[in-house]
Amino acid sequence: MEQTEREIVQLQLDELHRTLGRPGGVPDARVVAYYPPSMAAQAHLFGLAATDVEGTRWTVGDADVRFPLHSISKVFTYGLALEDNGREEVLLRVGVEPSGDPFNSITFDEVNHRPFNPMINAGALVAANLVHGGSKEEKVERLLTRLRIYAGNPDLAVDEDVLAEQLVSNDRNTSLSYLMRSLGMLHGDIEDNLYVYLAACSVTVTAAELSTMAATLARGGANPFTGVPALPRTYTRDVLSVMSMCGMYDAAGQWAYDVGIPAKSSVSGAILAAIPDAIGVGVWSPGLDRHGNSARGVAVCRELSDRFGLHVFADPSESRLGRIVRPGRRDADATEMYPSGDGWLPDGL
Repeated sequence: MEQTEREIVQLQLDELHRTLGRPGGVPDARVVAYYPPSMAAQAHLFGLAATDVEGTRWTVGDADVRFPLHSISKVFTYGLALEDNGREEVLLRVGVEPSGDPFNSITFDEVNHRPFNPMINAGALVAANLVHGGSKEEKVERLLTRLRIYAGNPDLAVDEDVLAEQLVSNDRNTSLSYLMRSLGMLHGDIEDNLYVYLAACSVTVTAAELSTMAATLARGGANPFTGVPALPRTYTRDVLSVMSMCGMYDAAGQWAYDVGIPAKSSVSGAILAAIPDAIGVGVWSPGLDRHGNSARGVAVCRELSDRFGLHVFADPSESRLGRIVRPGRRDADATEMYPSGDGWLPDGL
């Protein structure tokens, strides 16, 4: 019997998980850091999930283990800041340029007097500052409501233990915040803004839910299972663009060149990756590389790009993940519509 699309993708992801999950399966998978430290005991765990824009989900391994979003929350905080304020207002306060520095660097775009981008701590603190709400609790609740729509899970919540841990080990972000306020980049109560930022970081998800959140972005901002919009398409485009350029810490430029998949990583060992109009991927494996990205997660995305042809600038015909046909794919049935040689291009081209 012919295998279905779902079965083919499941087999491909199973094989990918098996290859990268075995000892030595990821080259240079030296663990350099964990956050929180308790994750050292979870280094062997590896969850992989994918959700396509039509609402089909695949899971492998530890895809139902919960972990904090940490820096991946920056994607969704930035999206809500855009919706609350508009692109131009947000751009005045936080840029969209790769910084070339680590995520917690205390550096700014001196020319434009703003943090370089919303995917590093300085820019994410400004994005949290831009979220509307009469109190820190209201801001957090608004962010939670959006995260629940992205994930399709009305029970997503802040892990109070993770939040408490972050609040007492937050000296660098605190000093960064006061510095930015002294420079006019940040406004209002510093402690309240830190609470909003860290509460979003402390929301826990699974790799399966993360893949749905990624698929929501890939689908233009609407959850592929519920159809409920989490973010207008215009701002979804902006978020994906910034993820492409700035989402992978100080390795972002090389990532955009080599892998070419809009993605965001976190020091919890997770990576969210979204291929527009095709599929969303969620990976969780706590071993980090020297940039602070999940070693196995990076390897998964490289395989999706190299072996399965999902680089965003690849020809759609290169897709090898199941039989997924990406928009504009040229196959045998399209040769008459787009013949090779002269005679089909408009005059003057």
